[in-house]
Amino acid sequence: MEYVVCGWPEDGPTLRLDYRRFSYAGKFVMSSTGKAVARETDAAVNAGSSEFDEWVVAAVAFNEDRTDPDTLWLRYITVRNDRRGEGIGARLAAFAAERAAVRGYERLRIAVNNPFAYEALHKAGFGYTGRETGIAELVLERPAGRPAERSRTAYQTGLDIYRDRDLSDGEQRFLASRSDAEPPAVIEPPA
Repeated sequence: MEYVVCGWPEDGPTLRLDYRRFSYAGKFVMSSTGKAVARETDAAVNAGSSEFDEWVVAAVAFNEDRTDPDTLWLRYITVRNDRRGEGIGARLAAFAAERAAVRGYERLRIAVNNPFAYEALHKAGFGYTGRETGIAELVLERPAGRPAERSRTAYQTGLDIYRDRDLSDGEQRFLASRSDAEPPAVIEPPA
């Protein structure tokens, strides 16, 4: 697996993700956000043989905060359906955070709408800020060059917000398994 920044927002990168295999696929054709991907290195050889970028396993889109030039927002993270649950999205988010630090950003933020994404972003070194967006997403944040200071209380507060929502059976089982748990261990970003 190889992790690569395809371009920053001003570069106008686009990706052609298969909408049958990726959530939010249409968001990655927009050129107004930067993109980074996790890709199969052997599949990259066959790039161009399909209408889609088949070599992509996961992708993240990002852009600078409109009011704070020191903050980079991760807008969408998507992992190919057949590769979900392997930690690729968390590693990609950690990779993006490291590259943002090199680029001069001080912090990253992301708003997540489900407990699985919430958990994955904690593994990537993000912590719950106590804030929500107007569309019921929880805002997580981390310094660009290192994991956020996280606490069991803040972590569980975010999970409690999801517990009060109408969730799938899988989400309910997941939340039950995390009852009274500490935040998950932070993974190392890929080089």
